[in-house]
Amino acid sequence: TGYYGDGLNAIIVFAACFLPDSGRTDYNYVMENLFLYVISTLELMVAEDYMIVYLNGATPRRRMPGLGWMKKCYQMIDRRLRKNLKSFIIVHPSWFIRTILAVTRPFISSKFSSKIQYVSTLAELREMIPMEYVHIPESIVK
Repeated sequence: TGYYGDGLNAIIVFAACFLPDSGRTDYNYVMENLFLYVISTLELMVAEDYMIVYLNGATPRRRMPGLGWMKKCYQMIDRRLRKNLKSFIIVHPSWFIRTILAVTRPFISSKFSSKIQYVSTLAELREMIPMEYVHIPESIVK
């Protein structure tokens, strides 16, 4: 997590490589609680505009969240949080992520869709946001 701008707007960094393996017997339970933790953290941190940086690099397919989980996250996020989200940046997007977003585009609002940006490199990300407050895991840097 970091901040940008004069109003200390939040930059939420979400590294998919740290998500649990989908082969776990308690996978659904863990993902449900992870989602509740993420939402409660967002509600506490976000007073104004914010952005989410989703780091997809160094993530094996079995650790990527499923379509159902992502849909549930989107539906349960409070309207205020959806409205205050200024940008959802996906770094190192895989073919799988691009396909899922293309398929789900008709089911999510056009306002939300317009906030999604793909970034291919960390250098490109540095041009978009101040990186001094953003921690990128070493596995993704490599």
